[in-house]
Formats: sequence, structure tokens, C-alpha cells
Amino acid sequence: MGEAVMKSLKVIKIGGKVIDDEQKLNSFLKDFASIKGPKILVHGGGSNATKIGERLGIEAKMIDGRRITDADTLEVITMVYGGLINKKIVSKLQSLGINAVGLTGADLNIIPARKRNPEPIDFGWVGDVETVHTAWLSQFLDSGVVPVLAPLTHDQQGQMLNTNADTIASSVVAALSNDFETELLYCFEQPGVMNNGKLITVMNLLLYRYLKDGGIITDGMIPKLDLGFSALKKGVKVSIRSFEDVAKLESGTKLVK
Repeated sequence: MGEAVMKSLKVIKIGGKVIDDEQKLNSFLKDFASIKGPKILVHGGGSNATKIGERLGIEAKMIDGRRITDADTLEVITMVYGGLINKKIVSKLQSLGINAVGLTGADLNIIPARKRNPEPIDFGWVGDVETVHTAWLSQFLDSGVVPVLAPLTHDQQGQMLNTNADTIASSVVAALSNDFETELLYCFEQPGVMNNGKLITVMNLLLYRYLKDGGIITDGMIPKLDLGFSALKKGVKVSIRSFEDVAKLESGTKLVK
């Protein structure tokens, strides 16, 4: 008997302005629905939480472009990420013939996390992923169900935590890479990682460090690449691409060893 062939799995993270734009989101979900085989969608929150927070008189507090999650903000984030955005995506996918289930990290205890150390900066109720329990995710995938994960985790003591969606995607894909041939796609508005307006099609760690030191790669792209390279080490295929290219075989910036 030959060795059993591993099924391939795509973990796709959608974020940024795509979540805020109904038309872009619809077009992305249509392409996502066309992808064959097991897949998981992880979504960010866009600026929805900030807008709804403002309506409720809760101002977004930022340090170095990162959100501080105080108790009031956590309530808004839980409602918007775990409720409004997650269920909107799930219902749109159902209309496209995809049997999706919306989850946070607290559901089925999929993603336990610990509250981030308040030193040197207190980010409030922000969670760092401790582990990913894959049994339920695998069961869903084997049944043809598509999990849609919101960027929320829990501390197993009854406390919800705000967790970066890029981190959730890379943690989930790494945890499932023992059972599947895995691929991680970070999708957003840009064609991929850019260098002075030109797309970098292939990127290794050396080039990344060079461009980061030169101030060409900055801000939100840094965590994406750090997480991408750490997933690559675990045997995951990784690319960063436009939301419009989600269903293409090759596009955007491919990370290589």
C-alpha cells in the first residue's frame, strides 16, 4: 500500500479595508466560495469597531497604531467581530452555497489565550494565543463545513480577549499542518509586498530583513511577514496577495526559505 496522500487545506485571512467595503467583500467571498477543498476563513475587524464605538461614545485608544482594548472597547469588539461581521460573512457564504460556521476562539475552546503582560505597554484585554485545539476544526473540515474565525480568543476563566487576526490565521495553519498539506494566504487591498510601487513576487528572510532595516517594509506588513516566515518554517506554503487574487494558484508575494 502507498502512503496516504494528505489533503490540502487553505487558511485565508481577509482584513483591512475589504471588510469595510460591501462591494469588495462580496466580490472576495464569491472568489473564496469558488476555491475547492477544505478551507478556513479568518477575518479582521476593519474600522467597524471604531465606528460603532464612536456611536456609543467609546473612543478608540491607540499606541503606535495598535488598539488598546479597555473593558468598554472589548465589549464593542466582541459584539462587532464575533457578532456583526462574523455573522454577515457566514450568511453571505451560505447564499453562495458554502456551509459555513462562525466561531470565536472561545467556541468549542478552539483557541485558549493568555492576557498579554502589561509591561512595558498595557494593551488591556489583548490575548496571545497559547494553543489551537484542532480536533473540532478537523471534524468540521472533514464534514465539508467551512469555519469562519473571528479575531477573539478566551482565557478559559470566562474572559474574552482581543487577538490579532493575522496571528490567529498563522497559529491555526501551523497547528493543522500535521494533518493537512497547508497553505496560508494573507489577503488585503495591495497586490502583495511592495518595494517603491513594484510588487516583490518572491521574498526570503534575507530580503525581508534588508527591506525592513531600510524602512521600506513598515507598520502592519511587519507582523504579517514575521508570522508568515514562522509558518513557513513549519512547512506551510505562504503568500501575501490582493483580495482579488484569492482563488488564483500563484499570485502576490510568495515567501520562500
